[in-house]
This record gives sequence, C-alpha cells and structure tokens, in this order.
Amino acid sequence: MLDLERVFADDGPLARCVPHFRARPQQLAMARAIARAIEERRVLVAEAGTGTGKTFAYLVPALASGGKVIISTGTKTLQDQLYHRDLPTVRAALRIPVTVALLKGRANYVCHHHLQRALADGRFASREVVAHLERVRQFAAVSDTGDCARLPDVPEDSPVWPAVTSTRDNCLGAECRYFDECFVMRARRQALAADVVVVNHHLFFADLMLRDVGVAELLPACNTVIFDEAHQLPETATLFFGESVGTGQLVELARDARAEGAAAARDFQALPEAAQALDKAARDLRLAVGEAPGRWVAGQAMAHAGFAAALDALEQALGRLAVLLETQAGRAEGLANCHARAVQLSERLARWRSAEDDGSVRWVEASAQALHLHRTPLSVATIFSRQLAGPPRAWIFTSATLSVGGRFDHYCRSLGLDGAATACWESPFDYPNHALLYVPDELPEPAHPEHTERVVQAALPVLKASQGRAFLLFTTLKAMQRAHGLLKAALAKEGLDYPVLLQGEGSRSAMLERFRSLDHAILLGSQSFWEGVDVPGDQLSVVVIDKLPFAPPDDPVFSARLEQLRAKGGNPFNDYQLPEAVITLKQGAGRLIRSESDRGVLMICDPRLATRPYGRRIVASLPPMRRTRKLEEVLAFFAGGLQASGACSSPSTNHCTAQKTQSGF
Repeated sequence: MLDLERVFADDGPLARCVPHFRARPQQLAMARAIARAIEERRVLVAEAGTGTGKTFAYLVPALASGGKVIISTGTKTLQDQLYHRDLPTVRAALRIPVTVALLKGRANYVCHHHLQRALADGRFASREVVAHLERVRQFAAVSDTGDCARLPDVPEDSPVWPAVTSTRDNCLGAECRYFDECFVMRARRQALAADVVVVNHHLFFADLMLRDVGVAELLPACNTVIFDEAHQLPETATLFFGESVGTGQLVELARDARAEGAAAARDFQALPEAAQALDKAARDLRLAVGEAPGRWVAGQAMAHAGFAAALDALEQALGRLAVLLETQAGRAEGLANCHARAVQLSERLARWRSAEDDGSVRWVEASAQALHLHRTPLSVATIFSRQLAGPPRAWIFTSATLSVGGRFDHYCRSLGLDGAATACWESPFDYPNHALLYVPDELPEPAHPEHTERVVQAALPVLKASQGRAFLLFTTLKAMQRAHGLLKAALAKEGLDYPVLLQGEGSRSAMLERFRSLDHAILLGSQSFWEGVDVPGDQLSVVVIDKLPFAPPDDPVFSARLEQLRAKGGNPFNDYQLPEAVITLKQGAGRLIRSESDRGVLMICDPRLATRPYGRRIVASLPPMRRTRKLEEVLAFFAGGLQASGACSSPSTNHCTAQKTQSGF
C-alpha cells in the first residue's frame, strides 16, 4: 500500500522530482479520497480549487493502483501536458514501471491514403499550402506517431490538414492499402496494451457512441476512469449523444465522390453530375436562412421562405447520389465508403425531419459558411448513467468548478450520478489578502442599451491603476467587439499606449503568447478565454467580466430544457439557469489568481450581483475574496494600501469566508 503522506511530504519523492513543490493538505486529502474510490470501485465527484494540485492528486493513486486507467481531459493541450510532462514526472517519482499511451481522434493523425491522394491531386490555392503539403510528406515518412501536433511549423488552420487527415466518414478502414502502416491503428494498438491511456472528452464520447477509435475496446479491461476538467462533460455528452447533419459534411461527400469517381469510375458520367447537384443543394440550404448566422428551432427554420423547398431538394440530391454510388461501390473501396456515408447521412436527415417525440429538440444552426441540422437530447442523465453500468470500476470526476454554493446537486443530476460520493477542497491561495471582488456602483443592468459603454468607462480607471495587465471577458461577441473600439478610443484619449488584443486576431494559443510577451497588455475575449487559460504572475492583475453569464434565452436547446423543467413543476431559474451561470462565472473568475504570489482584482460589471437575492448565492460560490463597490478601495489595493482587516486567518479551510469591507455587499 502506497504511503500517500510520504509521497506528498515536503521531503518526499514528488518534492525531489518537482521544482518548488510544497506539501498542501488539500492535495493529500484529495489523493486519499481518490485512492479510496479506486480501491472501492466507487463514483467520486471532486472539486479542487485552483492551486490544489489536483493533477498529481489523482495521478499518484491512479498509477499506484495497479489496474488499467483511462484519463480523459477537456482539451488536447491538457492531454499533451499530461502525457509529455505530468505522467512521466509522477512515474519517475514513484518509480512505478507503468506503460502510458496517448490516444487522439483520427483527425489528429496524418492519413497515408489521403496524403497520397492530395499529392497526386496537387490542386491547392497557394504555394504556401503546397509547401505545407511537402512538410507533411516529409514528416509522415519519418514519424513514429503521425501526430499532427508534432509538426508545429504547419499552422493549425492550414487548408492542408483536412486534405491529409481522415474522418470517421472517409476512413477506408481495413480495406485501405495502408492499413498496416496506419498511424491511427498504431496509436490504438498502443492504447490497448498500455496501463494508462490519455484521451480527451470528445474522443471518449464519440467513441462510446460510434465505436470508432478504441475507447470502447479499452473500457472492458479498465479499472478506473478519471475525467479532468469534468465540468465540460454535460455539454460534451449532449453533443455526442445527439446527432447532426452539416452542409460541410455533404459538400465533403460530394467532393470525395467526384475524386473517387475520377479515379475508379471515369466512364460513369452520372456520378460527378450527381455529386455536383448535392454540392449545390447543400449550399442552397445554407442560403435559404439568409446570410446572417443564427439558431432556430426546427419550426422557426421551416418558416424561412424557401427553406422547406431547399431541404426537399437536398434530400432528393443526397438520395440520388446514394443510389448511383451503390451501383459503383464494387469498383473501389473509396466508392464503397462514399456510398456508406451517403446512406448514413440520408438516415440522419430522415430522423431530423421526423416529428417523433423522442426527448430531443430539433434545431438549426447557421454559421458564416455552413448550416447544421441538430437533434439534441434535452437530458443526457439517463444515457450517461448507462455508461457507468457494467463491471464495477472507479469513476472520478474532478474540476475546479463543479459545485454551486458547496452543493453538487446540479452537476450530479445533469449526468445521472445518483448516489455518487462528493468532496470539495478549497484553494490554498490566500484570496482574502491577495484578491478583491469589485462590483462598481451606479452601473446600469445588462439590458440597458449603454451597458457596454458604461463597462468600459468603469474599467478605465482600474486599467490605469493596474497599468493594463488585464483580461476583459464578455458574454457575447457583439459586446466584445463594441468594447474593443470604445476601449481603444478611451486609452488613446488618456494618452495610454497599452497593447489591446482582440479574440479572433489569431489562435487562442498565439493570442496568449502575445499577451504574455507584451508589457501592460489588455486582452478582450469571449467564450474561448473564460476557461483553460493560465497566466500566472504580474502579467495578469485584473479580470473584468461584463455581466453574469446567463445563457441567452433564444438558445434552442436551453429554451427547450427550461420548458421541460417548467412542465415537470420545477423552477427553471433556480434549478438550471442559476447553477449553469455560477459554474461558468467560477471558470472566468478562476483566470485571476494562478499562483501563491498572484494579486489582483476581479471586476464584475453586473449590479444584480449586489442587488438581487440570488447574488448572495453566486458570491458564496466564488473564492473568498474581499468585496467592495468603491473605486477608491480598488485604487488603494493597487497602491498597496488596502489591508485585509478581518480576513480569515486560515484561507485553506473549507469554511473560510472573506469579510466585506465597510462599503461591501
């Protein structure tokens, strides 16, 4: 039996392998709880505040358990960090000879078949993309993994990637002549043989539903499943337990049918004509809802002039292509694959058009270039709870944001985790002395037409006091873009040349690198920057949030869930809207304090936090910061003159609550 107290001690094996390691009571307590859950094959929902060290807290007992472990993360970035940094560190510290494998979705690996087809086709828009293709060719010839992340000199958004990787739809499987060399199959074999396998949530759920890349084969032999960043699971499960048909999929099918026909059925002219007709029908469907992006329930979408006729035309074009592909499927594996895809998409389209009440909502989502027909379950609890059935194993769900006011009811209910054990460890960081929660006086409510202007006005003196070094997080892209123009004008008027970065000017990773490398930078972001962003130290001293992140009432799935709750006699606001907003707000607030020495101000520009009764529930879920509504106290905080009078003496205890300032709320 592993002595966890010794492992996590200041002079223990982790301290010898990890620079600046220090013993934290919360980390040890969490590791003990996870070890018990693994030993007893139980379900544990564990919230660990920022700085607890939850990654090591679950890796140590997981590696010491001696069984097969699947670790699922929220992002590919965290997946790579676990595999390349954290797991090797813990394995070396414990001196446990476990084997570890990394498994990603097939679109993350170079596909030999599609690479060769792209090289033969040679039709790319620029010399730059042709150069990218040559780099991929060279990489594939020498790589052991084919992992696209190992080729950083080809940009993530290069048009070459879709041409040289496969999807579940266009993979030829065992019929492919490169099957024995396939990077996806190699990664899958390694995962089946490994003691610890690192995946991500998207792959985990996609594979459970589609039996595609190997997770479903891993589960029977698995003793423990650990979900890190588990707050993302309800949304991810909803995505994969539903289904959709996208115009992009249809255009891609038409493209592949033309290419495969040109290679193996050049004498069958009807095939490229049918493929062209499907391409046109898919694009016409997108145009039928107008140029502006939007979301509508099925009935609203059907009310658009021409949408129903465009949908009929699409169904007919897809059906005709499927019939023609069936006649040619025997001539080549690629044509057989296209036929199977056409049949599957036809079936999905038919299910979407069905008005059958199956506990899901049918809706339409239009982006700038594409349109998706979605069928989304209103609840994933029953479906997800079935995944926990079968042979007993431990299921660990952990994140910094799972509870609301210390309770896990909402999270457990959303995933059907009845009877799960729950535990919470607050951050060891000294929030009462190092952080201030500021809700400005005299701001209008978010519905006011000048709310964004007033947010920028209220933030400006704070940004001057902090000398930039700030995130401004918005609940909508429209507000973010409006604030960007207003802030640049306001800074210019004040003679301040702080760099102002706007989400969308580059990839998220590139934006973060720019923010870290610039002095006094201010970054404006929307949903992408509310979580999974880590900027410790003095470079980030202010996080401004424009309003409480309640989901928009016109979201089709959200509205349908509220209506379902209402019909069952529940309270949509208290039972769903408020808990969802709290968890999202906790993620945004979590960007501020990332290390023991960090200091900063969390500025929430929504007076409802102070004026509405539910504001107290929200504040109780945030870290125990001191609170104020006065700008003077914020300026004093940055000047170093605001002392934490009455702050709790033991900020690491579970019941520590920061006291209000004289002018607090």
